[in-house]
Amino acid sequence: MQNLLIVYHSHTGNTAQLAAAAYQGATQEAYPDLFVRLLQAQEATADDLLWANGLLVGTPENFGYMSGLIKDFFERTFYAVEGKLAPLPYAMFICAGNDGTGAVTSIERIARGYPLIPVQEALICRGPVDEQALADCNALGAALAAGLDLGIF
Repeated sequence: MQNLLIVYHSHTGNTAQLAAAAYQGATQEAYPDLFVRLLQAQEATADDLLWANGLLVGTPENFGYMSGLIKDFFERTFYAVEGKLAPLPYAMFICAGNDGTGAVTSIERIARGYPLIPVQEALICRGPVDEQALADCNALGAALAAGLDLGIF
């Protein structure tokens, strides 16, 4: 059995749409031995991280950075999982009004301290959420699910 944790923050609903698409991709019938939790950042805890075999983080780009509630999630969980968390494969998706690279860089910097191991390039959805962005997030969720299910990471 493998566990995938999807943690996201959404103020306007755009990142929530992307998170739902990733969840839908990860919960296909092809992965019956995979459990997926979809949690808003303020609800996710250190216990959720310790439960997970993989992590998918979704955030809007706020002022060229990750959202405050995603940073809060990382801050609330870091010391509680320090020394207890095996290297955890992760990926991220960013809902960006700008270029999204500041949010990516800030998450990558924090991820190195956990340790979180990137298994896919960050997915940056620029502009309004459209069918392509939803399809890309669906594929991202499916890719993480497949990797966990097959024991690739």
